[in-house]
Amino acid sequence: MAIETCPLTEVPDKHGKASSSTLPNFVPLAISLVAWWVIYRRLSILADWLTYTVLHLRPQTHLGSAIQFLTFEIPKVLMLLTLVVFGVGIIRSFFTPERTRRILTGKRELTGNALAALLGIVTPFCSCSAVPLFIGFVTTGVPLGVTFTFLVSAPMVNEVALVLLFGLFGWRIAAIYAGTGLLIAFLSGWAIGRLKMERYVEQWVYATPLGSNDSIEETETWPARIHHGVEAVREIVGKVWLYVVLGIAVGAGIHGYVPENFMASILGKSAWWSVPLAVLIGVPMYSNAAGIIPIVQALLGKGAALGTVLAFMMSVIGLSLPETIILRKVLRPQLIAVFVGVVALGILIVGYVFNVLL
Repeated sequence: MAIETCPLTEVPDKHGKASSSTLPNFVPLAISLVAWWVIYRRLSILADWLTYTVLHLRPQTHLGSAIQFLTFEIPKVLMLLTLVVFGVGIIRSFFTPERTRRILTGKRELTGNALAALLGIVTPFCSCSAVPLFIGFVTTGVPLGVTFTFLVSAPMVNEVALVLLFGLFGWRIAAIYAGTGLLIAFLSGWAIGRLKMERYVEQWVYATPLGSNDSIEETETWPARIHHGVEAVREIVGKVWLYVVLGIAVGAGIHGYVPENFMASILGKSAWWSVPLAVLIGVPMYSNAAGIIPIVQALLGKGAALGTVLAFMMSVIGLSLPETIILRKVLRPQLIAVFVGVVALGILIVGYVFNVLL
């Protein structure tokens, strides 16, 4: 979905409010959204035509099933991802890391943990930003437990994963993912806060001078927010599309060649070791949420248990190995071990609970 904003015919006033001349900026956006919807609704027909008419593959064969999955899921996931990232880019224009830090500073522990878990969903975050965010939070008085709640929530309750899960599986699984992820983030931060592990933060962190907090963020105009959405699409989708295609390719192989219910014997409810195995496999993997969702879809389709698959997905995106390595710059090994252990325990509990209940 290509979205371009028309140039303004008038400069916004000193208060940052858009004038009536900014209205044309929304016309290409509306046209793009309509085109997106029309194409998205016909993806299944196009995939069947390409697979069975153009490529002359037969239905119900391993190769035909795999290629149909590939030709349908690649445009579907990429279109969903583009729309989601565009919307998230607009939402994130309201929540900068600096604003998040100001909101959390001075809050009581329980209130701060709850806010940190929620703000982690919408605040821009990546592995490379873990250290500066950690330093900024700690040096402005945000409790260590609240800081860790944010560091768990930001990658784990990924807004892209949330909307993709909604688009692919419906609101029920998306709500389970969001609710359990927030609960793990909240309880992990609370537990680390109770353990009083401030002494395991590298001492130079507390000696870091504070930056100036006197700057006032200017009010963004809506054309500027739309521009943020477009830039988010260019930056994020431009970086992750290959991971998405690779993830879908793996999913296509599972979908086409793995026998029905085969995964039930390995990742099913009856195998007690399936949840810890899924976490152990997921932790060292480095993937983004968009790339892992197609694999999740294929695993569920082949009989893997929901709780086990959720544990696998959460361990991949919530216990990122690169983030853990980067955090070593500011944390001692004891605190990193507690952080990984507490989050992993929460993921294990979620996996077992949902395997029992669902």
